[in-house]
Amino acid sequence: MAGKTRIARLLWRMLLLLLVFSFALVLPFRWINPPISMVMIDRSWQQDGADFKIKKQWLSWNEIPSYAALAAVVSEDQNFPNHYGFDIEAIQKAFAERERRGSLRGASTISQQVARNMYLWTGRSWLRKGLEVWFTALVELCWPKQRILEVYLNIAEWGDGVFGLEAASRYHFGFPAAQLSRWQSALLASSLPNPINYNPASPGPHLIKRANWNLKQQRMLGGQAWLAALE
Repeated sequence: MAGKTRIARLLWRMLLLLLVFSFALVLPFRWINPPISMVMIDRSWQQDGADFKIKKQWLSWNEIPSYAALAAVVSEDQNFPNHYGFDIEAIQKAFAERERRGSLRGASTISQQVARNMYLWTGRSWLRKGLEVWFTALVELCWPKQRILEVYLNIAEWGDGVFGLEAASRYHFGFPAAQLSRWQSALLASSLPNPINYNPASPGPHLIKRANWNLKQQRMLGGQAWLAALE
């Protein structure tokens, strides 16, 4: 009996330690801009000593064009202001589509993408998915929505070694994000599902179609006033 009690106490201590460690990884970035993400580290490792440099430059929320932020939300997670990290309706639709077509389309929210890109390795496994759920819940608990979107727009991948809206704008268009037009912002946002293969500076028919759809959705949602829900 005493042995079981000691094991139970040890497990509780380990759980408490894990909880404290997890909060220590997430909470400070509510105020501190993360200097790097796990995806950035992974991309560097994949180069195996090659001359490779991460391109990134942080933009504060006030420096991010509101129409660029809106374009990203429209493209990746239109229910972002309303959910608590997981879009249950989108997940149900994804599984329904899998039953019809035999393939599972993406249903990750912006919060999930932030948790995955910031804290986890690339690849697929049940352990990684479980940790993604855990860190998504912590991100939603510790950060306001505006901060989640700010971090997302600064760590999202927009090309080989290109991370964040500022670096993406300079890499693809040759000028800072502050000079992006609505159309260019829609092109960048529409390339997010496959940023390595899409080229916003020289878009093909599919990317142009996605960007036009993005602009149409922005108008349907009420434009930039929609972002007020994040404040």
